[in-house]
Amino acid sequence: MKRISLVPAVAAISLAPAAMAQETAVKFGTNWVAQGEHGGYYQAVADGSYKECGLDVTIVPGGPQVNNRAMMLAGKIDFNMAGNLLSTFNAAAEGVPVVAIAAMFQKEPQVFLTHPGKGQTFEDLKKLKIYVSDEGFASYYLWMKSAHGFTDEQREVYTFNMAPFIADENSAIQGYVSSEPLMVEQQAGWTPDTLLLADAGYGTYSTLIETMADTIANRPEVVQCFVDGSIKGWYNYLYGDASKADAQIKLDNPEITDEILAFGREQMKAYGIVDSGDSLEKGIGVMTREHIDQFFKDMAEAGAIAPDLDYSAAYTLDFVGKGVGMELKK
Repeated sequence: MKRISLVPAVAAISLAPAAMAQETAVKFGTNWVAQGEHGGYYQAVADGSYKECGLDVTIVPGGPQVNNRAMMLAGKIDFNMAGNLLSTFNAAAEGVPVVAIAAMFQKEPQVFLTHPGKGQTFEDLKKLKIYVSDEGFASYYLWMKSAHGFTDEQREVYTFNMAPFIADENSAIQGYVSSEPLMVEQQAGWTPDTLLLADAGYGTYSTLIETMADTIANRPEVVQCFVDGSIKGWYNYLYGDASKADAQIKLDNPEITDEILAFGREQMKAYGIVDSGDSLEKGIGVMTREHIDQFFKDMAEAGAIAPDLDYSAAYTLDFVGKGVGMELKK
């Protein structure tokens, strides 16, 4: 999902010391410039979670002119951060041999923000003008129309400028729960009401880790190590000392502040973005076939996906759901 940022994509930075003889060097591409939503991966580098199972990980930041999935298809990176399950289904539809191997976010962080008192329930949004980007209109807004009866007429094009929303109390605007509520508060001086799409039934996993099918076939131990390290990193980032990870994020993204990082981390915890549902019993990163199938059914009914699509090869459950790192939760 496109995000507001003044920061250009920065060059890939190796966060680990020079690889030791027994370490395997891998590259992981994120979906945007460095931010708190990437904190678990930075944490896994900072606290040695990748290193302890033999990986020397380089984080390759994303950005508006960066396509890290294309980089992975070209063999330039080994793992990529995908948006949500729609990207998994689209890969299957296009015959791209990319496989989702873990879901770091159990909930999509997508929210709608309203003026105070205007958005107490999801149904309240039907009374408002809604600012939605073109990407959102072609994805989750299709589900909103299909499952909840929203209309094309109430949608306004969101150009990633919050001023029209702030000026109009009878409007709502898309955002991420971990960032945009704070941005509105800083710009407008009041705290918006926040409605999480996941809590209204939009059931996709988000911030998936994906890799090539050949990588799974030829280097399964590397895949397992990267998944396990990422899981431990997320536990430590949420429930431990995140200062070293935040310091590296700020080096990669000089525009981000301690306030933004702290806000994002607390929002992710408060709304159960990373750790909720099945992850409470099976660990962060878990995916289930039932959950994926239900989201596919919902989006097929919304007209976003062909209902006869075979997506069984586009994900695997082999590397998650093992309770890795749960002892780190404090």
